[in-house]
Amino acid sequence: MAGGWARDGAVSEQIEASIADELKRMQARPRPSGESLTHCADCDEEIPAARRAAIVGVKLCVTCQSKRDRSFKPRGGMNRRGSKDSQLK
Repeated sequence: MAGGWARDGAVSEQIEASIADELKRMQARPRPSGESLTHCADCDEEIPAARRAAIVGVKLCVTCQSKRDRSFKPRGGMNRRGSKDSQLK
């Protein structure tokens, strides 16, 4: 049940739209492809054969990939509703 001026199901639609947008963004990210490197692209250390076999197109060793993963900052979600103040103006 929606309240105020919103129709029934409006909140669910907004949630589903946000999830769909995030899924599209994640699926559009480039994935590793091609032949795996034998040495890390960042530190030039040898990448173990097991890692090269497990991940197609791997370019980084475990240490450098871990550093890159820790430095990742997730972006905030989209506010589809806007603030109450902006609706009153």
